[in-house]
Amino acid sequence: MARNRHNIGFMALDVIAIRHGFAPWRQRFKGLVAEGSVGGERILALKPLTYMNLSGESVRAAAAFFKLAPETLTVFHDDIDLASGKVRVKRGGGAAGHNGIRSIDRELSTPDYWRVRLGIGHPGQRERVVGHVLGDFSKTEVPLLIATLDAVADNAAMLVDGKSEDFMTRVALLTQDIA
Repeated sequence: MARNRHNIGFMALDVIAIRHGFAPWRQRFKGLVAEGSVGGERILALKPLTYMNLSGESVRAAAAFFKLAPETLTVFHDDIDLASGKVRVKRGGGAAGHNGIRSIDRELSTPDYWRVRLGIGHPGQRERVVGHVLGDFSKTEVPLLIATLDAVADNAAMLVDGKSEDFMTRVALLTQDIA
């Protein structure tokens, strides 16, 4: 489960929390929460422990408690439409079949939050999608996975500063030669 492709968003948060010295994870808001700072800004990291299809419940509870507007939230999630190692950032948009994103959209009553889409690649055939998404990264994929997670964590301050284009460029440069 820990190295499952569907958990790449949690993996990114784990590396960010370690790299930036966040407090230990603790249970709250139907999830695990760690607090710290990135680029001088206070950050609350949340890993919902609900079923993926209900992850919006956890996000809504935390956002309501801290009085956070949707546009101040950033969700890290897997994206089958991006090649492994590719990272894209955007604000708003559709769920593209991702049930966790669909749940967050529903619970926040808006899709107007930031998304860091972490590519996990497509297996090539529609009937293999579920097994691919719910499967673990292969040994050959691990070097690129580690490099991507490191690049995301090392450059997270750019996201905090609203420099999403610079963030994407930097992550791409740091991972371009890893296969």
